[in-house]
Amino acid sequence: MKNIIYRIMAFGMVFLVISCDKNFDEINTNNVDPTSDSVDPIFLLNNAIINTSFSNAQLIYDLGVVQQIVSPNSGVLTGANYNQDNRDVTDDHWVKYYENVIKNTGDIMGQLQAEEAPERPNLLQMTRLIQAMTFMILTDEYGDVPYSEAGKGISDQIVLPAYDAQEAIYTDLINEVKEATAALSESAPSENGEVLYSGDIQKWKRFGYSLLLRLGMHLSEVNPGLAEQTVNDAIAGGVMQSNDDNYVVRHDSNFTNNAGSLLNATEANNFYMVDTFVDFLTSTNDPRLESLALRFVGATSGPDQTIDAGVKDPEEQVGMPMGYDNGTIGAVASNLGLASFYDFTQIDRFRIAKQTAPMYIITYSQTQLLLAEAAVRGWTSGDATELYNQGVRAHMELMVEYDASVEILNEDIEAYLAENPFDAGNALEQIGNQYWVSCFMNGPEAFANFRRTGFPALDRNTYPAQDISTDFINRLTYPNSEVATNNENLGAAVSRMGADNLETKIWWDQ
Repeated sequence: MKNIIYRIMAFGMVFLVISCDKNFDEINTNNVDPTSDSVDPIFLLNNAIINTSFSNAQLIYDLGVVQQIVSPNSGVLTGANYNQDNRDVTDDHWVKYYENVIKNTGDIMGQLQAEEAPERPNLLQMTRLIQAMTFMILTDEYGDVPYSEAGKGISDQIVLPAYDAQEAIYTDLINEVKEATAALSESAPSENGEVLYSGDIQKWKRFGYSLLLRLGMHLSEVNPGLAEQTVNDAIAGGVMQSNDDNYVVRHDSNFTNNAGSLLNATEANNFYMVDTFVDFLTSTNDPRLESLALRFVGATSGPDQTIDAGVKDPEEQVGMPMGYDNGTIGAVASNLGLASFYDFTQIDRFRIAKQTAPMYIITYSQTQLLLAEAAVRGWTSGDATELYNQGVRAHMELMVEYDASVEILNEDIEAYLAENPFDAGNALEQIGNQYWVSCFMNGPEAFANFRRTGFPALDRNTYPAQDISTDFINRLTYPNSEVATNNENLGAAVSRMGADNLETKIWWDQ
């Protein structure tokens, strides 16, 4: 009986082996692999575009350094509020961009560049631009980063990429953006399925040259010659012409705004607008304050902060000062006549920072202000006054896109410009201050421009227990995951750049 059973089992195993071998290729082909030829790479590009929306590191670090938004709390919110290193947060940009943007753009480029004559050249150029913009943000935040070998895990099986020096990264980014933007063609197959501009090549080109302008201006202090040449190349190509050209990530209930999700959930009662920012807007009668701010007058707890209790009157806004923690901010609030620290002004999380709020990465407003600076520097023949006014106006006109209830009327814009005219004798500071406002909720660019220009002229955060001896944080620290798994390449970057801490300056900020 046993022999019969063994024979049956042996026959069954032979049949199974033969059957598996017969269908081996079919069974072991992953038909749902997003990098396979079965999936249109436009979906990978769209995933990359959506994920260029900023991570919450901007709330805890970038926007805190430039004194626009701060939390007095520690723990997971420790960051620019205390000028302390919190690597559970400093890695947020890194993880989000490398895993969700660079991986996707790298996969697309690996597919398309493998072809001698890509059938979809515009898709390739669009991908190059999204990748270039993302690398610019990464290197501006951290300094030296994986670049030339990044995003090649599938195409080249590089899992521990080398770090490139920021100077080399910027040089290559400028060339990449120039080439990719120039190569975009209306005669090539259209890519109407992409979510940024729906295949509009002229808008893509204006985005590309506006990105080039930003790259050039970032080099104004470290390499003025290259900066001026890059700026002029961008102007010659044609930059953004209106708010219709903005690089904006549109969010919905499926793809929510990261900041909106945080500010309307667990941390709804823990972030406040900084007095520096509120006071600046108040001092110039800026109508944007009423659009951006919300104060729950008399609030003594989180439950008191309901939309119906919110006050938007600019005269009622009180910003939170820097340098205090949740043990000391209560006395500050009391001395100011407030009911508690819950009584300080917040960003209007029900409108400006709602979960479906748009996230603006590069805008017409910012572009016009950079052109105004270039004109003041003598790099372009543009009219600095006109460019400045257009930049301020464009940002005010953007408010309605967050919510119809916070629209700024044209007569209020005109009144502001008349009351606060362009001052050629103080042009760079005035432009820098307006760029700061225009970058509200765009932490990486606000942080970058503050380091580059020194404007606005901020007082240092005086919190007593800091991790820095410098006046301000100069960069974000590398993720612990890189320290653990890619330490040799990280070490080479640190040996070039300086210690992996919040003090070390990046290359263009020397």
